[in-house]
Amino acid sequence: MQEQKFYGDGFITGYGHVEGRLVFVFAQDFTVFGGSLSETNAAKIVKIMDLAAKMGAPVIGLNDSGGARIQEGVMSLAGYADIFLRNTLYSGVVPQISAIMGPCAGGAVYSPAITDFILMVDHTSYMFITGPDVIKLVTHEEVTKDQLGGAQTHNETSGVAHFKCRDDAECLSMVRELLSFMPSNNLEDPPRRSCTDPIDRADEKLDKIIPDQSNQPYDMKDVIHAVVDDAYFFEVQEHYAKNMVVGFARLNGKSIGIVANQPAMLAGTLDINASIKGARFVRFCDCFNIPLVTFEDVPGFLPGTNQEYGGIIKHGAKLLYAFAEATVPKVTVITRKAYGGAYCVMSSKHIAVDIVYKRELDGAEDREAVRKKKIDEFRERLANPYVAAERGFVDAVIQPRETRKKLIQALEMLETKRDKNPAKKHGNIPL
Repeated sequence: MQEQKFYGDGFITGYGHVEGRLVFVFAQDFTVFGGSLSETNAAKIVKIMDLAAKMGAPVIGLNDSGGARIQEGVMSLAGYADIFLRNTLYSGVVPQISAIMGPCAGGAVYSPAITDFILMVDHTSYMFITGPDVIKLVTHEEVTKDQLGGAQTHNETSGVAHFKCRDDAECLSMVRELLSFMPSNNLEDPPRRSCTDPIDRADEKLDKIIPDQSNQPYDMKDVIHAVVDDAYFFEVQEHYAKNMVVGFARLNGKSIGIVANQPAMLAGTLDINASIKGARFVRFCDCFNIPLVTFEDVPGFLPGTNQEYGGIIKHGAKLLYAFAEATVPKVTVITRKAYGGAYCVMSSKHIAVDIVYKRELDGAEDREAVRKKKIDEFRERLANPYVAAERGFVDAVIQPRETRKKLIQALEMLETKRDKNPAKKHGNIPL
């Protein structure tokens, strides 16, 4: 190794500007020792991460690495530990974005995993702890690199990645777009853009978008597009846990984070993956002063032994924890229903009737006739917004077409919100 000299030695580090704002970047060069991490390379990354924290600027990693440089033994492993420490300490201080633009294996995947967002390039980028050859040797499973850790796998199945890009150019473009929604650090507000979309724009389509029957699907993205500036929604983790929709948009030029149930997928129920997806996104927005707008249409948590055995109680609690912990402005629009854990009813109104009126139904001669009567009674008494509004749980009952105007008004009122959680080292989120 002492006889092999390369300029830059596989890693390029530096700083520049994106839309006039300072950013720090490191890039791994796979053509030099497979982009493997050496002691010196680690020191270069650590230096720019420390600078980024001091300057209050985002860190972007362009990852293309075979992992630790095994010729250096423990020194390269120690270098990873130094990077992981800074990933952790600077989490929530400055945004950290990882673009996976080639194969990343072993220790090279853990640093991106701690960062805020991971982008992967379809068919050319991979992430895995152990590659196909090792897996075949140990477990006798045969799997390709793409099946094991390709962009599609991590975007759709594992949820490790947040964005899937067609090529390197789109990947870099998406990094720039992602940065446009967030501040440079946790002490700043997100950048504001000029808005030509009228604040009081009313969309009559919203009055008809929700089906009359509460169990009929519709696409919540249609609601989001109708409300936000210029109908532009930058979705995060589009291919994972599709019953939950998260992403960035703007209202009157200001960045917002959107969390929404998706009635078009699994009836919008919350399951383990959706809860984790939503919780992670909520916590990012809270870290970086991005207000949260929630579009809610949820019949409850997804029932079943797979969910219970998989820990839905624990994972569902992550979402509750994230929302409760968040101190940024939070505005919720209930588009149709909020049952289950969100409010007091265990499941959909039809099932709730079977539970609440069990005695009457069991003793009835014409069970279906009594059940239909009780469903109508339940709908009249409880399944409307006025019961909750009377008790102050709902602040306003609005016409759907007014959603954009009302949201902008609410967020403007909340712009100077100051809230502080009790002093502590940190909470213990249910992991």
